[in-house]
Amino acid sequence: MNRRDFSLRLAGAVGALSLGGLPPAAAHARGRPQRPSVMVDGDRINRHLMELAEFGRNPYGGVSRVAYTEFDRQGREYVMGLMREAGLEVSIDVAGNIIGKRAGSSPALSPILFGSHIDSVPDGGNYDGDVGVLSSIEVARTLRARGHVTRHPIEVIVFQNEEGGTIGSRAFVGHLPDKDLDLVARSGKTLRDGIRFLGGDPSRLSTLHWKTGDYTAYVELHIEQGGTLDAERLDIGVVEGIVGIGWWDVTIDGFGNHAGTTPMDKRRDALLAAAKYVQMVNRVVTAEPGRQVGTVGKIQAFPGAPNVIPGQVQTTLEIRDLDKSKIVRLAQQVMDEARKIGAENGTTFTFRETYLSEPAMMNPAVQKVIEASATSLGLSTKYLPSGAGHDAQYMAQIMPTGMIFCPSVGGISHSPKEFTKPQDVVNGANVLLQTVLALDAK
Repeated sequence: MNRRDFSLRLAGAVGALSLGGLPPAAAHARGRPQRPSVMVDGDRINRHLMELAEFGRNPYGGVSRVAYTEFDRQGREYVMGLMREAGLEVSIDVAGNIIGKRAGSSPALSPILFGSHIDSVPDGGNYDGDVGVLSSIEVARTLRARGHVTRHPIEVIVFQNEEGGTIGSRAFVGHLPDKDLDLVARSGKTLRDGIRFLGGDPSRLSTLHWKTGDYTAYVELHIEQGGTLDAERLDIGVVEGIVGIGWWDVTIDGFGNHAGTTPMDKRRDALLAAAKYVQMVNRVVTAEPGRQVGTVGKIQAFPGAPNVIPGQVQTTLEIRDLDKSKIVRLAQQVMDEARKIGAENGTTFTFRETYLSEPAMMNPAVQKVIEASATSLGLSTKYLPSGAGHDAQYMAQIMPTGMIFCPSVGGISHSPKEFTKPQDVVNGANVLLQTVLALDAK
């Protein structure tokens, strides 16, 4: 079935979602709201969240479960144990992704895929990615406990190294070239060694060749990581699309020299150029209307001594937007402006692109199923974009894809202060469950 046929058939099925064949709005209008009878065990999900948080817990109350570290491997072992308890057949693919499978009653139908990731940024939080993974496992466990066999096979997936550039999902769709395997991850391992560390086989990545039609759909539950839902007191976000992300490593070369004997007008200070660069990036990105964002998130001066003029600075550039052409255009403006800064004090800027992802729009029919699922549960919804990258953006390249957001308190994420209320976690998990059931029905 192609995407257009899927969308047409699914649109007709939305109204049947636990509401006696009526669209949710119509059912409520006639005074007959009906809540689905199958619900997840919310206490269990929240307990599992706290248990997973022990793997890599840091002194600040968050977690440092960076991909390809021992804490990452321990967390994966814990999750695989939960998957087996949920009746899933668990394996690790050649890219190092964990996949838990459950057969459906109609073997000819393609699987429904859902999941997220459990790796974190350094000093990260306990909800980013984890909510989606543990809720997905709970969906499978709930279906098993109810003795419900879906028509489609279902697969719960835990993508590896999402935080380091959506590595597992890129490999899943064949977008991880061999040259990228020598890039060094935050763990200090190359991607090649990291995949081996997790039980994958980087020499066989070419055997991962999933294509359109191999899966019915992909659904990912995730915390919003922004503050829209929390500020507007809304329950569920229906994601419109995921921004593309461009990353560049930036090296600024000047000339290191004695800080006491070199006159100010004779210096080729790389750090001074870097300071001007940071301000310039903000100016370029904010110079035109739109939702684009630009960030300089890392900076290091060498040799790093108080009495030596910095001869080199290593820094970064990140730009995000739903329009890839805008990302590329803004990056070029930054590079042009950087050359002018370098000319002012005899420094040179070198930009090396390390990552450029495609923006991804979510499937409209899957969006409507998510919205109907939330409505059937009496939950409020809002359509909104994702300013963060997710594995779903690569799944969208080969299958109808949707994302469910639950609120992040204060919009805080990638921080030990990251928090999603227990009831919001449960709401998201129940929307995921009802979405999977609706996708399975048609």
